Amino acid sequence: MKQLIASAFILLAFSSCNSDKKNIVDIGFADSLITHYTEPAAIKENAVEIEFWRNRIDRDNPGITNESKYASVLIGRFHLSGDIRDLQISDSILYKVDEVYNHKESGPILSLANHAILQHRFTDADSLLTVAKNTGIRQYESAATSFDVDFELGRIMLSETELNKIASSNDYGYYFRKSKLAHYKGELDTAIAAMNKAIELSGNNKYLKQAAISNTADLYLHNGKPQKAYELYLQSIALNAADLHSIMGLGWIALVHDKNDSLAESIFSFVRTKTKSPDPLFKLIETAGARADSNLQKKYALEFELLLSDSRYGNMYNKYLIELYTGILKDPAKAEAIAAKELGNRNTPQTNAWYAWAKFSNNKKEEAYKIFQEKVSGKPLEGLELYWMGKLMLGLDKGYNAQQFFKAAYKNRYDLSPEKVNDLDMVLEE
Repeated sequence: MKQLIASAFILLAFSSCNSDKKNIVDIGFADSLITHYTEPAAIKENAVEIEFWRNRIDRDNPGITNESKYASVLIGRFHLSGDIRDLQISDSILYKVDEVYNHKESGPILSLANHAILQHRFTDADSLLTVAKNTGIRQYESAATSFDVDFELGRIMLSETELNKIASSNDYGYYFRKSKLAHYKGELDTAIAAMNKAIELSGNNKYLKQAAISNTADLYLHNGKPQKAYELYLQSIALNAADLHSIMGLGWIALVHDKNDSLAESIFSFVRTKTKSPDPLFKLIETAGARADSNLQKKYALEFELLLSDSRYGNMYNKYLIELYTGILKDPAKAEAIAAKELGNRNTPQTNAWYAWAKFSNNKKEEAYKIFQEKVSGKPLEGLELYWMGKLMLGLDKGYNAQQFFKAAYKNRYDLSPEKVNDLDMVLEE
């Protein structure tokens, strides 16, 4: 049965390519995906595991194995359902395990470091990793996690050094991280080749293969190749029907390439019913913007703001909030406060671009330009940051600089909302 489903996905992908050269996302396929969606086996299997390991925990005689396994399967459910509470409960269990073992077992501490990265608590991850190293961890774990932490903190040279320590022609983790580093440097062909190598090395591990395929799709979309991204998203969904990220990828291509906001809306609304993650709600904000429905856009933005008022999300959605407060919600002072807070979490060219943009939006032009000159100018940026810096330069009457940023942002137009792409179309025509 699974083989039949996988074959159907691939067949639909190629029939879409051949029958409609203008639009990429097959409407019939997307509608079928939504209408006939059934709970994937991975969700049921995870529920069984959660119950099993929870029942094995003896509260009167705490240990490490059962508790650590339970914490791990909760993280699995977090990835499936997007419920931030699972991540928080998993952390609380691991902290208790760490206390029971008097901070002498490295396993729980290393897991907490990785969880901190998931929650965008990068300085906490750095501190936890140091403790884990002092307790004693394997060389590979030390170098791989050091790369992850250094990369997120913007310590790019250090991350590259750590990556070289695990360099291997047959290691999935090495190529996955190599792709991230190449992407940061703007070497997209290298990034795609490395992630394709990770797919090859994933073997029969469906989880690793699906993660690499969906990430490769993201890279192709970033590289302006939505057709290739679409095909890979379909492959990823065929492997794992619970891959909501790839399903949203179909919606995003429908929105930004096919200009089919109705189809995009139906996909994002569907995903919203299957996850507690805020991500599909943000996509609905951008979908409403694409159809110039300012009332619906603001409604969704306020819902998003309310959802993110839950302190458990911490720093995970700071970039999204900065975008809303400097845009539809028109509260640049809040954006500036969030951007300043983010700098305490990770001081990188990207987060400094957020801070400069927030300062500029809050009518602090001189301060914004100083931050740009000292911390942002000449550094690698993503599409949204390039767009913001173009707007900043335009507001400072630096037309030539603005045009350079806008041209660079346009190359990443599939990363930007339709509203911003329309704006780029206008400013680049002038």
